[in-house]
Amino acid sequence: MLKENYLTPEKTLEIFNTAKNYSGNREFKLNRDRLGLIIVDMQEYFLKEMSHAFVPSAFKLIGKIIQLINTCKRFNIPIIFTKHINTKSNAGQMKRWWKNVIEKEDPLSEIHHMLDTNNCTIIEKTQYDPFYKTDLEKILNSQKVEQIIVCGVMTNLCCETVVRSSFVRGYEPFLPIDLTAAYNYAFHLSTIINLSFGFSVPSLSDQIFQAIEK
Repeated sequence: MLKENYLTPEKTLEIFNTAKNYSGNREFKLNRDRLGLIIVDMQEYFLKEMSHAFVPSAFKLIGKIIQLINTCKRFNIPIIFTKHINTKSNAGQMKRWWKNVIEKEDPLSEIHHMLDTNNCTIIEKTQYDPFYKTDLEKILNSQKVEQIIVCGVMTNLCCETVVRSSFVRGYEPFLPIDLTAAYNYAFHLSTIINLSFGFSVPSLSDQIFQAIEK
């Protein structure tokens, strides 16, 4: 499989402009008082170069995600981190498909040390979908969340699944193009195009920050 360090400002804008062709005239509008942030699987498993699952563009997300965490904390926006953790008994198709699993005892299972999880919720998930057999929906509803910003890894797997799964539950999801990463440009582009057509208005981090802070 081709892995690329593709997430440049030029490529991000290229994806955004392409995706806009599929989203119609749908409006990008955030309501800060009904907003939640889900940071997906920013674990060392995907961020350490020595890991077989290393996502080359993922490290480029860290600075902007730190900024987003700080912004959300300033406005009391709920922040939820997901960690993908499996055992051989709960992995199901994940084990068959990927041949191995992220186990809790593995140091690579930890969220990257530069990301501040203080006063945030951490949810352990066993599948792509963090709503599956977790309290995520209950947590979001208790915080009166109606819109969700999704960021992290991987764009075309867990992040895409969060967008789709939250959409069918009645939330309005946003997946900022420069706040998520996949193994390569083709995976990233395909996901953003598909989601822009049926699930989420395409967006960039600058739009997110401006909408929250205005």
